[in-house]
Amino acid sequence: MEVITTHVNADFDALASMVAAKKLYPEALLVFPGAQERNLREFFVRSSLYFLDFAKVKDINLEELKRLILVDVRQASRIGKFAEAFPNPDIDVHIYDHHPSSPDDLTGSLEVIRPAGAAVSILTRIIKERQISLTPDEATIMALGIYEDTGSFTFASTTIEDFEAAAYLLSQGANLNTVSEMLTRELTVDQISLLNDMIRNATTLNINGIDIVLARATASQYIGDFAVLAHQFMDMENINVLFALAQMEDRVYVVGRSRLSEVNVGEILGELGGGGHSYAASATIKDTPLAQVEETLQQLLQTQISPRRTARELMSFPVKFIRHEATIAEAHQSMTRLNMNALLVMDGKNLVGLISRQIVEKAIYHGLQDLPVKEYMTTEFATVGPEASLAQIQERLVINKQRLLPVVDQNRVLGVISRTDLLNLLMASGAGAEFKLDKELAQPLRKKKIVSLLRERLPQRILKILQQVGQIADELGYNAYVVGGFVRDLMLRHENLDIDIVIEGDGITFARQFAERHQVRVRVFHKLKTAVIIFPDGFKVDVATARTEYYEAPGALPIVEGSSIKMDLYRRDFTINTLAVKLNKRHFGVLIDFFGAQRDLKEQHISVLHNLSFVEDPTRVFRAIRFEQRFNFQISKLTASLIENAVKINFFDRLSGARLFGELKLILQEANPIPAIARMASFDLLQFIHPNLRCDPGTKWMLDQVRGVLSWHDLLFLEDRYERWLVYFLGLIEPLKGEQLRELTQRLNMKPELAKTMLWAKKAADEALVRLYRQPDLGRKEIYHLLHMFPTEYLLYMMAKTRQEASQRAISLYFTQLKDVRPLLKGRDLQKMGYTPGPHFKVMLESLLNARLDQEVSTIEEERDYIRSHFGRPAVELAAAP
Repeated sequence: MEVITTHVNADFDALASMVAAKKLYPEALLVFPGAQERNLREFFVRSSLYFLDFAKVKDINLEELKRLILVDVRQASRIGKFAEAFPNPDIDVHIYDHHPSSPDDLTGSLEVIRPAGAAVSILTRIIKERQISLTPDEATIMALGIYEDTGSFTFASTTIEDFEAAAYLLSQGANLNTVSEMLTRELTVDQISLLNDMIRNATTLNINGIDIVLARATASQYIGDFAVLAHQFMDMENINVLFALAQMEDRVYVVGRSRLSEVNVGEILGELGGGGHSYAASATIKDTPLAQVEETLQQLLQTQISPRRTARELMSFPVKFIRHEATIAEAHQSMTRLNMNALLVMDGKNLVGLISRQIVEKAIYHGLQDLPVKEYMTTEFATVGPEASLAQIQERLVINKQRLLPVVDQNRVLGVISRTDLLNLLMASGAGAEFKLDKELAQPLRKKKIVSLLRERLPQRILKILQQVGQIADELGYNAYVVGGFVRDLMLRHENLDIDIVIEGDGITFARQFAERHQVRVRVFHKLKTAVIIFPDGFKVDVATARTEYYEAPGALPIVEGSSIKMDLYRRDFTINTLAVKLNKRHFGVLIDFFGAQRDLKEQHISVLHNLSFVEDPTRVFRAIRFEQRFNFQISKLTASLIENAVKINFFDRLSGARLFGELKLILQEANPIPAIARMASFDLLQFIHPNLRCDPGTKWMLDQVRGVLSWHDLLFLEDRYERWLVYFLGLIEPLKGEQLRELTQRLNMKPELAKTMLWAKKAADEALVRLYRQPDLGRKEIYHLLHMFPTEYLLYMMAKTRQEASQRAISLYFTQLKDVRPLLKGRDLQKMGYTPGPHFKVMLESLLNARLDQEVSTIEEERDYIRSHFGRPAVELAAAP
């Protein structure tokens, strides 16, 4: 049995999300876990919601529950009876929510959680992407949820996704008249009286520098939607923290609302037996007078609310800094003298960067101690103002992973707050509410389950292989992960079946065990601690032992040592390539993100993991450009600055030609390498391939021509395999001649055969184009003999280069009609005809080829007649003649 449910006291967003989820799970039952808000109950009475067929929670047997779909909620404490089903690993949980995380959150095999203004906006986007049709009634209900939860798009929590969802629902027939009618409902007489009572009896307490409003009211009977009244009162008076208390019948109802991170109303009202979020909570106290509840609440406020700490109180000053023109060596001396792990970098009175001990020591290791600090400082960093709250300070340090947080007022540095300062404060204060915020900020970036995504995107065979990897790793006591581009492209919804497995343990032992168990081959590489598993059909899985690496010199090949998965991922080139998915059975499908890869994928950034990345391996520059253009991402500002610095210092001359050529070939193998070449030129990188290379208008025209010619050739569907990258390469180096071309082949350390072919073929191709230009009326035979010696890549290069239409027609004619022309008769056929074998056979066959090219013969019989007429009848025929 599948059930779609939401939170108790359901509102319009909850209902709308259930309706939307029903479109995704048509076999699931719709069940409210408890009561609904009054406006929702009224809507049920007045609308045609009978078509949705809601089931009653009392009729649900939890033992039969196989899948629970939670919408607009994930807290166990807010789903009523359904919380009794947990923990139960046999229940598959799917979650669609827009709320921040809480301690009692459930986890699901599928989690779609984003900070939208309304949960139904998230589901609407999925429905739109899957092209699922909606009726006008369904669209109207879903629109109601968006308009209510975003305050008709006026709340600060409203996002672009909410606007886009509403626009789509309107296109599906949503009725705004119904939406307006339901959301602009009038308060009842009893509700107005209760609200007026709250306003008259409101008092303000100042506790540790924070204003807290207490509002009291009484009613002889129960009046619904007290939380709505509290919300209206808060908006009317622009209150930051409100506790509204109402005595109704034998109960006192307390509603708490907070806009300040220092006041966690959920924790405070939890002491009264209630609970909720840090910003919204409630409690119900039975058989206790209102005055006694208020007194207890005030005592709680005195103990629960700590003095508001600001950046001005926490910062250290005077500020220790280093000038941007100081050397790396001087920065190291300052850090050692001051016992600091990071320093601010100043240009006069202006703060221009941060530099860490880790970067300084690694730069010195690579012999860069005499370079100025400004070359390797971090220029992308967060700051706070002097009145920033503890939550804001923590958020900046956690999300930006900074060692130091400058406190700045009107571009003037007042002080700094270190991670150690923050940690000491949190520990001294018992790591209260603010420490939970740290966990909330960091955890979503680190781990989440993507089992559903694996099942959705991967062929069954690949999924089975990954499960088998996890099974054997469990047996060996190892941890197994699939990593790198496979996971990156999975998250981007791009196809990529190149599987790279990393083993925390012995990768070679694992690979051999896998091969023995599944009767496949394995090839091992002991020096690199890697192996390749080869299946009978040729499919391969790469296996590596988790390892770290270091570089003995800039541009050198890495030295590899065993390590952990985190260190293995840290050695990779860019954050987007540092994702891993755990494959062990217990944690199968857990996505691990140590370095903010998900954030960079979302923001479409290419970012290095540390500031010396290009010093250690300059080929990463070319990979950055390749990934940027392939995914239509943007190289981050800091990473671009580090590329410019690598070019200025010229680490590329230390690269071997083979490695440089390998990266260039990978760029040229992209579907459209032209933007990447232009990007290389913008960073002045072409000079490291050859000093005379440019990406000027002429080169751009040539590369565009190459792309057009390749498209033309591919549309011919010729059985003619060729290397696309080589045609683009020839287009790029078109201006190079003679000695320049020879220098290029030597710089790129080309294989002798490729270099030899390039040196003669490019020169010969240019000469052939000159002849075609001067002799535009060449016949079929002449065209064939001019062009047949060239590999396909050089013919395509010629066609791209020429601007003469007659030359293009000649090359096109060669491809389409002449390239595969051969005589039907072979030497053995001539022998059978009675001719004596010898050197003259070559002359005869060449003459026959020319005849076919000039269309003088077409059948084998015509070829025999041609041979007889041009080379005489064979002696055997003459002897037999009468």
